[in-house]
Amino acid sequence: MSKSHAIGIDIGGTSLKCGVVNELGEILFSFIVSLKEAKTEAEIINLMIDAIKQCTDQLKEPIVGIGIGFPGLIEDDVIIGGGVNLPGFEQLPLGKILKDRTGHNIVIDNDANLMGLAELIYGAAKDSTDAVFLTIGTGIGGAIMINKGLYSGFKNRGGELGHTVIQQNGILCNCGGRGCLETYASVTALINYYKTQNTAAEENIDGKTIIEKYLSGEDHAVKTMQHHFDYLAAGIVNFVNIFSPQKVIIGGGISEAGQFYIDELTQRVKTGALPISFAHSKIVAAELGNKAGLLGACANAFQKFKNA
Repeated sequence: MSKSHAIGIDIGGTSLKCGVVNELGEILFSFIVSLKEAKTEAEIINLMIDAIKQCTDQLKEPIVGIGIGFPGLIEDDVIIGGGVNLPGFEQLPLGKILKDRTGHNIVIDNDANLMGLAELIYGAAKDSTDAVFLTIGTGIGGAIMINKGLYSGFKNRGGELGHTVIQQNGILCNCGGRGCLETYASVTALINYYKTQNTAAEENIDGKTIIEKYLSGEDHAVKTMQHHFDYLAAGIVNFVNIFSPQKVIIGGGISEAGQFYIDELTQRVKTGALPISFAHSKIVAAELGNKAGLLGACANAFQKFKNA
């Protein structure tokens, strides 16, 4: 009996990852296509179609459909906007364009949502039905999973966990709001705060170096990481009190810092959250790393088309 397969495409600012995944979450093969030379929306779409053809040619078996992860706001497989580093892609019915040109079922969602879905179906929360996912990087992306499916509010406009306000009238955020979690607890915020503590810090210091300094006990780094943990935990307390997820999954490079990172957050959230809401919750590091986008895109295709 042939297992069913899906094709996944994970689109980033400079490249796209494409591959074939089976229902067990095994990646049969995958490859990366650079988008650096693609100057227009049409050129990027052509590269996507070439990548899909490469997959179907190599697989030689039927697929249930194609899942795509895309940065920005997506509603009913239409890219509304927000694919910051890509030309065009505004009010673009990408799902329909790709279906017309490939003949396959297409489902598109936000890339952070799909990373969360991958962790729920195949990764750190695979024994759970309800989870919250946060990716801590330049900003903070997130996903809410309820009863094994993604929840993003009406017309897919919600789930902006990085834009929970944790400081009324606080630091100005790129979104135009003030006091967002992202402005206090992202890696960008971590670096900015460290520079205010240590005015002699090198200009190009990164999160990894700050963590090394923290682990070696440097005062500025210790103070900076305590500040980071306090604010990130405050955001997580809100999510626990609202959703009472079984798992809060922390992704992004910083989540790979070590168990101490998860332990520091757990201790604070346990103190700050309603005990009844946190009773069945566990904070865990993401497991799938850079495979999450591709796996989540395919998981979304299986959920949507498997029994359609």
